[in-house]
Amino acid sequence: MAGGDTKKSKANASGGGKKKEVKKETGLGITNRKDDNFGEWYSEVVVNAELIEYYDISGCYILRPWAMSIWEIMQTFFDAEIKKMNIQNCYFPLFVSPGVLQKEKDHVEGFAPEVAWVTKSGESDLEVPIAIRPTSETVMYPYYSKWIRGHRDLPLKLNQWCNVVRWEFSNPTPFIRSREFLWQEGHTAFATKAEADAEVLDVLELYRRIYEEFLAIPVVKGKKSELEKFAGGLYTTSVEAFIPNNGRGIQGATSHCLGQNFAKMFEINFEDEKGEKGMVWQNSWAYSTRTIGVMVMVHGDDKGLVLPPKVASVQVIVIPVPYKDADTKGIFDACSATVDALSEAGIRAKADFRDNYSPGWKYSNWEMKGVPLRIEIGPKDLANNQVRAVRRDNSSKIDIPRASLVEQVKEMLDKIQQSLFDVAKQKRDACVQTVKTWDEFVEALGQRKLILAPWCDEEEVEKDVKARTKGEMGAAKSLCSPFDQPELPEGTKCFASGKPAKKWTYWGRSY
Repeated sequence: MAGGDTKKSKANASGGGKKKEVKKETGLGITNRKDDNFGEWYSEVVVNAELIEYYDISGCYILRPWAMSIWEIMQTFFDAEIKKMNIQNCYFPLFVSPGVLQKEKDHVEGFAPEVAWVTKSGESDLEVPIAIRPTSETVMYPYYSKWIRGHRDLPLKLNQWCNVVRWEFSNPTPFIRSREFLWQEGHTAFATKAEADAEVLDVLELYRRIYEEFLAIPVVKGKKSELEKFAGGLYTTSVEAFIPNNGRGIQGATSHCLGQNFAKMFEINFEDEKGEKGMVWQNSWAYSTRTIGVMVMVHGDDKGLVLPPKVASVQVIVIPVPYKDADTKGIFDACSATVDALSEAGIRAKADFRDNYSPGWKYSNWEMKGVPLRIEIGPKDLANNQVRAVRRDNSSKIDIPRASLVEQVKEMLDKIQQSLFDVAKQKRDACVQTVKTWDEFVEALGQRKLILAPWCDEEEVEKDVKARTKGEMGAAKSLCSPFDQPELPEGTKCFASGKPAKKWTYWGRSY
């Protein structure tokens, strides 16, 4: 269970007990440092920040409200955007019959090792086992063939918000690699390839916005290699993020053009204006709760989680700091008034009035949970008609007059959002290394770099790169060929094969 018991949050909820003891211990801290032991640090942060709890089935995790609220904020944005594109929500069953699942040969081969099967009902074996969806192409497309008859039935654009199951055995990691996860999956069908191509990029741009504008994570847009593309698809585009601490790339979200492959297998045909038969062009695209894990990895620090304000369910936490003889009621009233003023202005604010925890303990607790801005109100602040604001991302403190509270807090939240993105981009850019030769590639890989190299774009060469870099850390593979291509001087050779290079491609180890 990946050490589930040892990761229990040390901060128990506001205590029972008859006698009120004010807790002062800061036994909240993270025991592993991000730079020293990244994996253990990550496991500690996701539990102590109350994003997840370990479950008694390996590779499955409970998403707690603190995580779910982040997912819902992204969902609200994305759902509204796809509705503007006339994409409608629907829901298809979780179960897939084996005959349908096995229709598209490449597709089923790509997913076969991780498909979970239902084989029993009560005590009796099922005559035919039923698969649980690892993705829903084969669930949905038999019905697309039923619903699409003529050109007036196109485009058909559906999306579902659901869970999928992939029975992973390698290194389950909360959010990043779990046996069940939440996602959206869009499945669209068009009369022409041009329409499908255009939508692939429109959706990819929404994924870039989720990462860059909401999660404050820089990503590269690009195309996957033939080896790394979606099983059974025509081509795959993705947004790729990078984790500087362990030098791993991570696929952020994918937008696939499936071409006419599935249309052929599932007989999704239509009659065009001239009465001629044609096959549809299809896309599928998805992003998942993996987004939250990438955010934890990129922004978190040795005090815990760091939330970008746009996805924080609590953007400002207000903490009363009464001293022994202070006007406690006055301070508490000022805290309530502060929360009311911020809430009215659309800022997600809350006060922590728990009286069995000291202010210092509360500071640590909310830092652990990643709240972007802390406001402290003590006797001095009350006397001066001000509040003290402390940023989570860089610990800088500023006193704000209560008269200009709302404007200044809004401005600070915007600054925090931008600053998180800028710092993350600076760290990622510092890891990018351009190489021309195999020796330079191996050296850069050893230094945990995100490698940009000229490549001949041949599948056998990529397989060879994987084989030659296999080791404890895992093999290197192509991450994507960026749409934004640097100039490729004539005569440039592939770093791995010495053949003429066709494009620049990002390489590295990845999740």
